[in-house]
Amino acid sequence: MLDLPSGVFQGAGVKTVVLFFDKGMPTRKTWFYQLAPGRNLGKTNPLNDDDLSEFVSLQKTYTDSPKSWSVDVKTLDKETFDLSVRNPNCKEKVTYRGPQNILDEIGMLDAESAEVLQNIRELL
Repeated sequence: MLDLPSGVFQGAGVKTVVLFFDKGMPTRKTWFYQLAPGRNLGKTNPLNDDDLSEFVSLQKTYTDSPKSWSVDVKTLDKETFDLSVRNPNCKEKVTYRGPQNILDEIGMLDAESAEVLQNIRELL
């Protein structure tokens, strides 16, 4: 399974996942590769061969790496067979804002809302 970021297909604006099957063989494991080219993709900055070189190399042997991993089919939920891509090798970075930052942003948004409302009142 190849997990592609948004921007790979022009106009789609969403991530795309490509599934590969081996003909004539039962699926026992699913190998995942999460493509992260490190740049925004789009019409003027398309996906290229260099972006896919690591995927092509690793998929020959289904090697695990920081961007790839395998899941045994036996561990999948038998009702949904959910193949949501969650890389166990990459811990999500969570950045928490301080309470003062949150309050400052709320104040700024409130001021912007008040200004917009005042402009609307003046137009009426």
